[in-house]
Amino acid sequence: MLQMTQTRGKGEKSDVCFADALLNPSASFGGLYTFSTLPHLTPQMLQEFENLSYTELCKRVFEILGLGLDEGLLDFALQAYEGFDETSAPVRLAHYDENLSILELYHGPTRAFKDMALQPFGRLIQTLARGKQYLILVATSGDTGPATLESFAREQLGEDYSIKVVCLYPKDGTSDVQRLQMVTQDSANLKVLGIKGNFDDAQHTLKFLLQDSEFVKFLQDRGIALSAANSVNIGRVAFQIIYHIWAYCQLCKDGTLTRMQPLNLIVPSGNFGNILGGFYAKKMGVPLGKLISASNANNILYDFITTGVYDIRHRQLLKTSSPAMDIIKSSNVERVLFELFGARRTKECMRSLQDNGVYALDSVELEALQRYFAASFCDDEQCKSLIAKSFAKGYLLDPHTACGIKAYEEFVKKGTQNQGQGTKGEMGEKFLLCSTAEWSKFAPTVAEALGAKSGTSTNGETSEGLGDKEAIEFILSLGGSLSPHIAKVFDKPIVHKEVVEIPEVKRVIMQWLS
Repeated sequence: MLQMTQTRGKGEKSDVCFADALLNPSASFGGLYTFSTLPHLTPQMLQEFENLSYTELCKRVFEILGLGLDEGLLDFALQAYEGFDETSAPVRLAHYDENLSILELYHGPTRAFKDMALQPFGRLIQTLARGKQYLILVATSGDTGPATLESFAREQLGEDYSIKVVCLYPKDGTSDVQRLQMVTQDSANLKVLGIKGNFDDAQHTLKFLLQDSEFVKFLQDRGIALSAANSVNIGRVAFQIIYHIWAYCQLCKDGTLTRMQPLNLIVPSGNFGNILGGFYAKKMGVPLGKLISASNANNILYDFITTGVYDIRHRQLLKTSSPAMDIIKSSNVERVLFELFGARRTKECMRSLQDNGVYALDSVELEALQRYFAASFCDDEQCKSLIAKSFAKGYLLDPHTACGIKAYEEFVKKGTQNQGQGTKGEMGEKFLLCSTAEWSKFAPTVAEALGAKSGTSTNGETSEGLGDKEAIEFILSLGGSLSPHIAKVFDKPIVHKEVVEIPEVKRVIMQWLS
């Protein structure tokens, strides 16, 4: 059985098995658990994977990884995918043009890629907890929260309230649909708190609570263990490796790729967990070319990948039309640093970021980073232009995926001659773009891109801004289709109305648990 190791080295906490890391994700020195070793997938294995179903592939890869999960437990966890749009596979592949395929990761109940990991993750936690009291913390920029709440709601857990969830979201930092998906959850084991701050504030609060001795003791005195559903939890990342492998094998199977042909991967990136799954897949032997991080105007990942400097000292988080990527402190970059440079260097970088707001790679380290990663970013006007352009081609996409289209067009135009842009090494001609959310979660931006005038509803009345419901109606009038999961959210009563200052979060949670 594989032991999880720690990104900042061993301290007071020892290395643990995968199941223990799921339940207790806080590692030594404020670090993260990650894989101690990664197995190698041979070309023969990849060819064999082409004939496996999605769930069969997941079980096989988890077995190869040595995660030590009981087969019956994993079967139970993967049954969560039966509630997705298609029972044959929880994801879909679309072909945008002859060189770009799109991996649609949003066909689960909350219409975002977070369902791919969080739906089976919830079932794993439910079983591994074995009736023990647990508090699951989650901070969200808009998609992780709804997916976590859906996974742990009463309907999923039955009448077992031993697992409670607290979700922190930035007030005014999500779309209306994302907010409604959270605040209308009426399960008694769920607590949703709006915070007066941004996602970085929410994520910092979560990490602080995981390490806060007073808070942990409060929980221990009540027999409550503490875990997290963000991608600080390695369980999230493990499930996110699978769809990158699945997509590559399916593109070989349908003839889009020849076997072992390089495939460049484009991932809209905020907290870096999704692209981290692709990084691990590449390290395991899947013939992925460049891993291209597509950012919005909060382009710190672009700066880091192209210069080697991660500098948050003078940055202000910008609100954009792709809010799930409105992040400055990307947690999963730490796991990449560990994989490339080891625990000592990772701890040094993370300490410098915490104390000084910056760290910098040297030239050798930057070259190692750019051997795997490249980067692009997109502003809001470019984003809307690409939504309109794609719709004219017959493909309706959300703003985050539009940032990925910008990356595709940029790197196709530049070809392999991209000096200074983090593109050292081989870049093939075929690309795969991870589409991370359905258009309906960001309907006002999509509607405006397609010609709706902001402040005008479908009945001609003016308002302060085009709301999500009116925007959805406008897009449907153009021929779009809407998931019933989204349609029903507008009719549900709001249950969670509390918005708090960040210093009040701990007190409010403790009061709720009392």
